[in-house]
Amino acid sequence: MSRGDEARMLPAGRTFYKLSGSGNDFVMVDAINSPSQDLTAPERVQSICARGTGIGADGLVLLERSWAADFRMVYLNSDGSRADLCGNAALCSVRLAVELGIMPVGECHVETDSGVLSGRLLPTGPEVDLRPVADIKQRLPFRLADGERWIGFALAGVPHLVVRVDDVERVDVVGRGRPLRYDSSLAQGANVNFVSPNGSGGWRIRTYERGVEGETLACGTGAVATAILLHLNGDAGLDTGLQTRSGRTLRVRLEQRSLSGWHPTLSGEARIVFQGVLGEV
Repeated sequence: MSRGDEARMLPAGRTFYKLSGSGNDFVMVDAINSPSQDLTAPERVQSICARGTGIGADGLVLLERSWAADFRMVYLNSDGSRADLCGNAALCSVRLAVELGIMPVGECHVETDSGVLSGRLLPTGPEVDLRPVADIKQRLPFRLADGERWIGFALAGVPHLVVRVDDVERVDVVGRGRPLRYDSSLAQGANVNFVSPNGSGGWRIRTYERGVEGETLACGTGAVATAILLHLNGDAGLDTGLQTRSGRTLRVRLEQRSLSGWHPTLSGEARIVFQGVLGEV
């Protein structure tokens, strides 16, 4: 490409931000100051998120204007499908919104397809109060594979299966996760989380993510679903740290309110990796 071609292309481009939430990575766009309807077509999302030929990401996140909250977070999986919620994307959205001046440091409200969430940027990083989780099945009558102890379900914004295993390092996350994700008993399918003790009082988690259709380095709502089911099955308390595939830790604090289910607070990394301009994607 000549310098003249580059000069013609870049002014028409759109600024984006690449963020990582414990290895769960996103292309994020400020659609409040620059509307981005042209980015939401599935084939465009796939092109942007493609690794090797695009920017590369687990999903595309748009920060939009909201009449119900400080801003709205729209989340699109790397396959172009829209998801009601992504926990790590919510953490990254809070961080980016503060950095861009969309909201001040302190308490904020984020509108998502799963409802309005409360969030805040603390000196230690962002945290988000997710919507109450009440649709829970502590144990499902699924056939267990070798090394599996139980399988449960929780709707933590999006549907999740949680598989308690002896050692997540020995799990074929794609080979075992994909058939569970598409199990006929799950109307919308589900993300599949495998969890085992880390040997020092905490937990290790690996996730097969719906919409990515493979293993991701972290999943925030998966950590929430896993923490709830670990607690209900007597394996963990109300404050649980889960070491993700990236090595970073997501922390989930739980509060139970009898009429509305479990109220989770998710905290974790939200790192701005780089800023760029969209070109030929």
